[in-house]
Amino acid sequence: MEALKIDLADYVHSGEGANGESFNHRTNPDIMMKLYNPGKIQQPLDEMLMARKVYELGIPSPEPGEYVTDGVRYGLRFRRITGKTSYSRATADNPGKVAQYAAEFAEMCRNLHKVHVDPEEFECVKDRYYRLLAENPFFTSAEKDAIGKFIADAPDTDTAIHGDLQFSNAIFVGKQRYFIDLGDFCYGYKLFDVAMVYLCCCLSKEDFISEIFHMPKSLSIKFWEHFAPEYFGYDRPLKDINEEIRPYAGLKTLIIERDTNCPKPEFRECLKGII
Repeated sequence: MEALKIDLADYVHSGEGANGESFNHRTNPDIMMKLYNPGKIQQPLDEMLMARKVYELGIPSPEPGEYVTDGVRYGLRFRRITGKTSYSRATADNPGKVAQYAAEFAEMCRNLHKVHVDPEEFECVKDRYYRLLAENPFFTSAEKDAIGKFIADAPDTDTAIHGDLQFSNAIFVGKQRYFIDLGDFCYGYKLFDVAMVYLCCCLSKEDFISEIFHMPKSLSIKFWEHFAPEYFGYDRPLKDINEEIRPYAGLKTLIIERDTNCPKPEFRECLKGII
């Protein structure tokens, strides 16, 4: 698909993340744009195509527009959600409302994980992890066998998975809530998804949480402590929830080590019961 050429002078910078920058249109308040870092061409196209499929499923998400380029970088446009804020930013700015925001995010996640999808249209999360495992150069063959068995033994479902379920990837304005950054959307067992919430809130280092989520780690841990019972039910001790989720969080090591090209012992700790 050929990218639509845009003039960056028509846009105002509005934010940035690990993969690129976001912009708002100067004169059209209904348009926002995400440009990926230089060299990323296929990834924004894949995200746009995925965003369209997810939007057509009825999952609350910004309406996707065109695949675009400024001549150097590539990205995609969306219908802008005016006045939105993410659950991570809202929590950082209003720590006294952490319980409320965690509960709202948990409700979004529960509803997402009830959506059944056509397995012919989306990738299975297990297949994604099998591929990541095969490509990982840092685990031994015996470790890979053990991790592969854990993946195989996980329940099989055809329900939706966001793929990058951070509390910064859910936004709201008023009572309207939306998921964003859906390029890794797939289907499968919900704990593969919820594990990312646990990893971001509880396992990531203090400096990472401060830089990416703009809050101290103590606050992100509180978010998880409120999120977990809202999502899993108040009849389960938090300790039991954490023990169940930890190996799934450890699997995220495969994604992080792929992106950083180095082993991450702080996340591998969660795999001790597997390997």
